[in-house]
Amino acid sequence: MPRVPHEPADETGRMSELQEEVAQLKEAVTSHAVVDQAIGMVVALGRVSPAQGWAVLKDVSQHTNIKLRQVADLILIWGRDGEMPPQIRAELEDALDRHGPTQIPGRTEEL
Repeated sequence: MPRVPHEPADETGRMSELQEEVAQLKEAVTSHAVVDQAIGMVVALGRVSPAQGWAVLKDVSQHTNIKLRQVADLILIWGRDGEMPPQIRAELEDALDRHGPTQIPGRTEEL
């Protein structure tokens, strides 16, 4: 009986593959939750729709060359601690200007 391609030769190999897949899925769920929370903050603070919030996050990520998940983390830290790297804040403000009807609260014109 021929083996299916990429099928592990033994149960140990299959278990290892499944454990790796479970770890990847857990990471994806966690990452998705962080991104969703950051979108929620952008929606609330920027007075934009969820679709616009997603577009804002993508723009900030692309313009700063920082992974979207990391941008989301920085936005959540900002929500907790009130601190955000100036480059991220400037890009967030610019993205909200492009995608939203209002500016981010507390925006200073010097940026």
